Amino acid sequence: VFIAQSRASGSHRDVEYEELTRIFVMIPKTYTEEDLREKFKMYGDIEYCSIIKNKTTGESKGLGYVRYLKPSQAARAIEECDRSYRAILAEPKNKSSESFEHDYYSNSMRPELRGNTLPFCMQPDFCSFEKAETRIQEPVSKRLSVLSRLPFIQEQLFALFDLVPGLEYCDVQRDPHTNSGYAVIQYSTAASAIYAKYKLHGFEYPPGNRLTVVFLEDGNDSSE
Repeated sequence: VFIAQSRASGSHRDVEYEELTRIFVMIPKTYTEEDLREKFKMYGDIEYCSIIKNKTTGESKGLGYVRYLKPSQAARAIEECDRSYRAILAEPKNKSSESFEHDYYSNSMRPELRGNTLPFCMQPDFCSFEKAETRIQEPVSKRLSVLSRLPFIQEQLFALFDLVPGLEYCDVQRDPHTNSGYAVIQYSTAASAIYAKYKLHGFEYPPGNRLTVVFLEDGNDSSE
Protein backbone atom coordinates (compact mmCIF):
# COMPACT_ATOMS: atom_id res chain seq x y z
CA VAL A 1 0.00 0.00 0.00
CA PHE A 2 2.80 2.42 0.86
CA ILE A 3 4.49 1.72 -2.47
CA ALA A 4 1.26 2.19 -4.43
CA GLN A 5 0.53 5.43 -2.63
CA SER A 6 3.99 6.83 -3.32
CA ARG A 7 4.59 5.78 -6.93
CA ALA A 8 3.41 9.09 -8.35
CA SER A 9 5.98 11.05 -6.38
CA GLY A 10 9.03 9.82 -8.29
CA SER A 11 10.87 6.84 -9.70
CA HIS A 12 10.65 3.46 -8.04
CA ARG A 13 14.22 3.89 -6.80
CA ASP A 14 13.29 7.22 -5.18
CA VAL A 15 10.28 5.64 -3.56
CA GLU A 16 12.18 2.65 -2.25
CA TYR A 17 15.19 4.44 -0.89
CA GLU A 18 13.73 7.74 0.23
CA GLU A 19 10.14 7.32 1.34
CA LEU A 20 9.94 3.69 2.43
CA THR A 21 13.09 3.01 4.43
CA ARG A 22 13.12 5.90 6.94
CA ILE A 23 10.88 5.94 10.00
CA PHE A 24 10.12 8.75 12.44
CA VAL A 25 9.81 7.86 16.12
CA MET A 26 9.09 9.44 19.49
CA ILE A 27 11.72 8.60 22.10
CA PRO A 28 12.69 9.58 25.64
CA LYS A 29 14.83 12.71 25.68
CA THR A 30 17.59 10.77 27.43
CA TYR A 31 18.12 8.48 24.42
CA THR A 32 21.40 8.68 22.53
CA GLU A 33 21.80 7.55 18.92
CA GLU A 34 23.30 4.32 20.22
CA ASP A 35 20.25 3.75 22.43
CA LEU A 36 18.01 4.32 19.41
CA ARG A 37 20.01 1.91 17.29
CA GLU A 38 19.95 -0.71 20.04
CA LYS A 39 16.13 -0.52 20.32
CA PHE A 40 15.48 -0.82 16.58
CA LYS A 41 18.26 -3.05 15.25
CA MET A 42 16.16 -6.17 15.88
CA TYR A 43 13.89 -5.25 12.95
CA GLY A 44 16.58 -5.07 10.28
CA ASP A 45 19.85 -3.61 9.07
CA ILE A 46 20.10 0.05 10.06
CA GLU A 47 21.90 2.48 7.76
CA TYR A 48 21.85 5.33 10.27
CA CYS A 49 20.02 6.77 13.28
CA SER A 50 19.66 10.44 14.13
CA ILE A 51 18.09 12.39 16.97
CA ILE A 52 16.40 15.74 16.40
CA LYS A 53 17.85 18.39 18.69
CA ASN A 54 16.97 21.92 19.65
CA LYS A 55 19.14 24.17 17.51
CA THR A 56 19.67 26.62 20.36
CA THR A 57 20.28 24.36 23.36
CA GLY A 58 21.45 21.19 21.66
CA GLU A 59 19.03 19.16 23.77
CA SER A 60 17.06 16.28 22.31
CA LYS A 61 13.49 17.04 21.27
CA GLY A 62 12.48 13.46 22.01
CA LEU A 63 12.22 12.61 18.31
CA GLY A 64 14.41 10.63 15.98
CA TYR A 65 14.86 8.99 12.59
CA VAL A 66 15.89 5.41 11.86
CA ARG A 67 16.78 4.47 8.30
CA TYR A 68 16.87 0.84 7.24
CA LEU A 69 18.40 -0.75 4.17
CA LYS A 70 15.08 -2.24 3.00
CA PRO A 71 11.46 -1.03 3.01
CA SER A 72 10.36 -4.36 4.49
CA GLN A 73 12.55 -3.72 7.53
CA ALA A 74 11.07 -0.26 8.07
CA ALA A 75 7.57 -1.71 7.73
CA ARG A 76 8.37 -4.41 10.28
CA ALA A 77 9.70 -1.82 12.74
CA ILE A 78 6.50 0.25 12.42
CA GLU A 79 4.35 -2.83 12.91
CA GLU A 80 6.22 -4.52 15.73
CA CYS A 81 7.86 -1.81 17.83
CA ASP A 82 6.28 -0.65 21.08
CA ARG A 83 3.35 1.70 20.44
CA SER A 84 4.91 4.28 22.76
CA TYR A 85 7.40 5.06 19.95
CA ARG A 86 4.49 6.08 17.67
CA ALA A 87 6.54 5.02 14.66
CA ILE A 88 5.46 6.22 11.21
CA LEU A 89 7.09 6.53 7.81
CA ALA A 90 9.13 9.71 7.64
CA GLU A 91 8.40 12.35 5.02
CA PRO A 92 10.93 12.65 2.17
CA LYS A 93 13.97 14.76 2.94
CA ASN A 94 12.80 17.47 0.56
CA LYS A 95 10.16 18.34 3.15
CA SER A 96 11.70 20.25 6.04
CA SER A 97 11.99 18.37 9.33
CA GLU A 98 10.34 21.23 11.19
CA SER A 99 7.31 21.08 8.91
CA PHE A 100 7.09 17.31 9.37
CA GLU A 101 7.42 17.60 13.15
CA HIS A 102 4.56 20.09 13.14
CA ASP A 103 2.35 17.80 11.01
CA TYR A 104 3.21 14.82 13.20
CA TYR A 105 2.15 16.52 16.42
CA SER A 106 -0.77 18.38 14.85
CA ASN A 107 -2.35 15.29 13.34
CA SER A 108 -1.35 12.57 15.78
CA MET A 109 -0.81 13.97 19.24
CA ARG A 110 -3.18 16.86 19.98
CA PRO A 111 -6.27 14.83 21.07
CA GLU A 112 -4.26 13.03 23.76
CA LEU A 113 -2.74 16.06 25.46
CA ARG A 114 -5.74 16.36 27.78
CA GLY A 115 -4.85 13.13 29.53
CA ASN A 116 -1.36 14.36 30.47
CA THR A 117 0.08 11.20 28.93
CA LEU A 118 2.82 13.21 27.21
CA PRO A 119 4.85 15.04 29.84
CA PHE A 120 7.18 16.62 27.26
CA CYS A 121 4.29 18.24 25.36
CA MET A 122 4.38 21.19 27.71
CA GLN A 123 7.54 22.36 25.95
CA PRO A 124 6.87 25.29 23.55
CA ASP A 125 8.27 23.25 20.63
CA PHE A 126 5.34 20.86 20.80
CA CYS A 127 2.39 23.11 21.55
CA SER A 128 2.00 25.01 18.30
CA PHE A 129 -1.12 23.13 17.21
CA GLU A 130 -3.52 25.86 18.33
CA LYS A 131 -2.60 28.05 15.35
CA ALA A 132 -3.09 25.22 12.88
CA GLU A 133 -6.28 24.07 14.58
CA THR A 134 -8.16 27.10 13.30
CA ARG A 135 -7.84 25.69 9.79
CA ILE A 136 -9.91 22.60 10.68
CA GLN A 137 -13.48 23.28 9.61
CA GLU A 138 -15.10 20.02 10.77
CA PRO A 139 -15.40 18.52 14.26
CA VAL A 140 -13.12 15.55 14.83
CA SER A 141 -14.11 12.20 16.28
CA LYS A 142 -12.93 8.60 16.53
CA ARG A 143 -15.32 7.52 13.76
CA LEU A 144 -14.87 7.98 10.02
CA SER A 145 -17.14 7.65 7.01
CA VAL A 146 -15.52 6.30 3.84
CA LEU A 147 -17.17 6.80 0.45
CA SER A 148 -16.26 5.41 -2.95
CA ARG A 149 -17.87 5.13 -6.37
CA LEU A 150 -16.85 1.46 -6.37
CA PRO A 151 -18.00 -1.17 -3.82
CA PHE A 152 -15.60 -2.18 -1.04
CA ILE A 153 -14.35 -5.61 -0.09
CA GLN A 154 -14.52 -5.89 3.70
CA GLU A 155 -11.18 -7.64 4.20
CA GLN A 156 -9.26 -5.31 1.90
CA LEU A 157 -10.65 -2.11 3.38
CA PHE A 158 -10.02 -3.40 6.91
CA ALA A 159 -6.40 -4.16 5.99
CA LEU A 160 -5.97 -0.67 4.50
CA PHE A 161 -7.25 1.22 7.56
CA ASP A 162 -5.58 -1.21 9.96
CA LEU A 163 -2.25 0.28 8.84
CA VAL A 164 -3.06 3.01 11.33
CA PRO A 165 -2.85 1.60 14.90
CA GLY A 166 -6.03 1.48 16.97
CA LEU A 167 -8.63 0.25 14.46
CA GLU A 168 -11.65 -1.05 16.39
CA TYR A 169 -14.02 -1.96 13.58
CA CYS A 170 -14.69 -1.59 9.87
CA ASP A 171 -18.32 -1.89 8.74
CA VAL A 172 -18.72 -2.07 4.95
CA GLN A 173 -22.12 -1.37 3.39
CA ARG A 174 -23.28 -1.30 -0.22
CA ASP A 175 -25.96 0.77 -1.92
CA PRO A 176 -27.91 -1.70 -4.12
CA HIS A 177 -29.09 1.13 -6.40
CA THR A 178 -25.79 2.84 -7.18
CA ASN A 179 -23.33 0.00 -6.37
CA SER A 180 -21.13 2.58 -4.68
CA GLY A 181 -19.05 1.82 -1.60
CA TYR A 182 -19.74 3.05 1.90
CA ALA A 183 -18.07 2.10 5.18
CA VAL A 184 -17.88 3.24 8.77
CA ILE A 185 -14.46 3.07 10.44
CA GLN A 186 -13.82 3.51 14.15
CA TYR A 187 -10.53 3.87 16.02
CA SER A 188 -9.78 3.66 19.73
CA THR A 189 -8.56 7.28 19.79
CA ALA A 190 -9.31 10.47 17.89
CA ALA A 191 -5.57 10.76 17.20
CA SER A 192 -5.66 7.58 15.09
CA ALA A 193 -8.78 8.73 13.24
CA ILE A 194 -7.20 12.11 12.47
CA TYR A 195 -4.08 10.47 11.12
CA ALA A 196 -6.09 7.95 9.04
CA LYS A 197 -8.13 10.77 7.49
CA TYR A 198 -4.99 12.80 6.85
CA LYS A 199 -3.27 9.90 5.05
CA LEU A 200 -6.19 8.19 3.29
CA HIS A 201 -8.57 10.96 2.20
CA GLY A 202 -8.06 11.15 -1.57
CA PHE A 203 -6.07 7.90 -1.59
CA GLU A 204 -6.68 5.93 -4.81
CA TYR A 205 -8.06 2.52 -3.94
CA PRO A 206 -8.12 0.74 -6.28
CA PRO A 207 -5.98 2.93 -8.57
CA GLY A 208 -8.13 5.54 -10.27
CA ASN A 209 -10.82 5.46 -7.57
CA ARG A 210 -10.34 8.16 -4.93
CA LEU A 211 -11.61 7.57 -1.40
CA THR A 212 -13.53 10.27 0.43
CA VAL A 213 -12.89 10.13 4.18
CA VAL A 214 -14.81 12.38 6.59
CA PHE A 215 -15.46 12.42 10.33
CA LEU A 216 -18.69 10.99 11.78
CA GLU A 217 -20.23 11.96 15.10
CA ASP A 218 -19.28 9.40 17.73
CA GLY A 219 -21.23 10.88 20.64
CA ASN A 220 -18.22 12.43 22.35
CA ASP A 221 -17.48 16.11 22.89
CA SER A 222 -15.48 17.01 19.79
CA SER A 223 -13.90 19.99 21.57
CA GLU A 224 -11.82 17.52 23.58
